[in-house]
Amino acid sequence: MTATKGLEGIVATTSSISSIVDGVLTYRGLDIDDLAENASFEEVIYLLWFGKLPNQAELDQLRSDLNASSSIPDQVLEQIKLYPSDTNAMAALRTAVSALALYDKEANEMSRESNVRKAIKLQAQIPTIIAAFARIRAGKEPLASKGYPSLAANFLYMLTGEEPDETAITALDKALVLHADHELNASTFAARVTVATLTDIYSGITSAIGTLKGPLHGGANEAVMAMLEDIGEVDNVVPYINKMLENKEKVMGFGHRVYKNGDPRAKHLQKMSQQLTESTGLGKWYQMSIQIDELVTSLKGLKPNVDFYSASVYTSLKIPRDLFTPIFAISRTSGWTAHILEQYDNNRLIRPRAEYTGPTNQKYIPIEER
Repeated sequence: MTATKGLEGIVATTSSISSIVDGVLTYRGLDIDDLAENASFEEVIYLLWFGKLPNQAELDQLRSDLNASSSIPDQVLEQIKLYPSDTNAMAALRTAVSALALYDKEANEMSRESNVRKAIKLQAQIPTIIAAFARIRAGKEPLASKGYPSLAANFLYMLTGEEPDETAITALDKALVLHADHELNASTFAARVTVATLTDIYSGITSAIGTLKGPLHGGANEAVMAMLEDIGEVDNVVPYINKMLENKEKVMGFGHRVYKNGDPRAKHLQKMSQQLTESTGLGKWYQMSIQIDELVTSLKGLKPNVDFYSASVYTSLKIPRDLFTPIFAISRTSGWTAHILEQYDNNRLIRPRAEYTGPTNQKYIPIEER
């Protein structure tokens, strides 16, 4: 046996949920460009879970079910209030999602129907948890969903307490569509490995959130905004990035293991970034991003991935930087749960092997002789 570091290029399972072929990302065979321009996030959720786009009645029912499931148990809300004030937002989400299982009587039920119901609960409750956490740490009372047909609109309201405008709703909804699934990425693989033991769906989502927390996965968008803030002004971009490259530092938000000619999602976020930053008076973030994009692409041959322009998009929506990755989790929950349901439907324990590189032919030495 010979190990492949990072499992790069290894095909670990079959799936009918999403694909990346020749740089083209599809959900259930539908091109991400088509979905980003035309589909709502709720349509994408239905597509990922049930394998087809919903008709109007099916979409209305899903939206109704999501709204009906959006409140979180009072005990979980009280738990969030006890978190330390400096708690990492992803750690808070991971802990609260794990706690949800304690208050779901169906948590350990394994029928397809019960798992779909739990998927709906998780998709609806994760935005509520994130918004509640953000408001509690700011000394504000959490808000309940207002029953908008859009999950994006409900989240923005629960987060800010203000009626979201259509531009903000459209931007966040499109970002959720773009992040919904991405074949067998690290967090999705973690979720599938977890539930392949036939543990519950909450355990699978908790594993996925813990994986997404890392800066080499979901945390990259936070690192991009931290870099932009550190650069400060457009005139500082060239010397700052040149210094990073001279020091062989990684410029976050660039390159992707499965895309050699650029991430197809990035262009949609770039367009959104330009529109939002201009309309909110934050145009310098876009101007800086464009300069960094051109510089890194020309000097390193690396193109931006989905994280790069999402940073300025979320900042334009007045979302705190440390909530960028939790918002990624809102979207990716749709994909995680789709993969979990698929894993349950045709399960086999995921148990790879390791290439041993340690010492051999060792003998036990009695403790008095060591």
